[in-house]
Amino acid sequence: SDQQEYQKIAKQRADLEEVVTRFRELRDIERQIAEAREMMDSDPEMREIAREEYDRLQEQLPEAQSQLKLLLLPKDPNDDKNVIVEVRSGTGGEEASLFAQELYRMYLRYAERRNWKVEILSEQETGLGGIKEVVFSIQGKGAYSRLKFESGVHRVQRVPATESGGRIHTSAATVAVLPEMEDVEVHIAPEDIEIDTYRASGAGGQHVNKTSSAIRITHKPTGIVVACQDERSQFQNKDKAMRMLRAKLYEAQLKERDSAQTERRRLQVGSGDRSEKIRTYNFPQSRVTDHRVNVTVHNIPAIMDG
Repeated sequence: SDQQEYQKIAKQRADLEEVVTRFRELRDIERQIAEAREMMDSDPEMREIAREEYDRLQEQLPEAQSQLKLLLLPKDPNDDKNVIVEVRSGTGGEEASLFAQELYRMYLRYAERRNWKVEILSEQETGLGGIKEVVFSIQGKGAYSRLKFESGVHRVQRVPATESGGRIHTSAATVAVLPEMEDVEVHIAPEDIEIDTYRASGAGGQHVNKTSSAIRITHKPTGIVVACQDERSQFQNKDKAMRMLRAKLYEAQLKERDSAQTERRRLQVGSGDRSEKIRTYNFPQSRVTDHRVNVTVHNIPAIMDG
């Protein structure tokens, strides 16, 4: 009768189900290996067939063991949470803003391929089609587990559209990925926040000039400030801003609770300087290199398309 408890137990069962299935598969392979070995020793007529079966099963065994080991590794408790992603232009002026826009599109395409839902929370565009900053939420199974290692500085090397001399420039954009928290996980006392309203800027026609629908929320104990002006309704903007604030407060709590572990587990965005890169996108060579794991892939169009 307790729906919340039912959902919790159903999730635990789903998490265990794959482990149990893999364990049974491994046990079955080990049983078949023992039977094939016994047949090789006891039945001369079947020895050759049994040896082929034995060799085939021995090849399958390491993969089955490896898959089970991976499933038994301790999970990050946030892995199944939805995420709030922040993409900002870093060093490199307008070219950095254009690259930030392309990274943003890359994540949208990736989310689309996985049938995840995307919602824009805040966006600041530049004059030439780039973005200074965009904040958006992604809702879908395992979103945080798949996106958490995107946090950091992304460096791009290419000839900018604004470059007339054909020289290759290096620019950077930063990405931050935060697990989205529910109300029950992060308590925000009403007296701890200050809410300001102001008129939204940018496209929107007469509505922009007539109403103060944009919302800015300041969390007084921490000084964290979030703002949202994407919606026409003040209520909708406030709801989005509170979601952003909860994610930021939870991130701050994680760092405070165990800063050493958090530093190891979470890749920090840093200052946005090119030297702090986690990944380099080299367009002339169609090459993407992840500097943390020393992996290089030569297919930029496919990667930038999600």
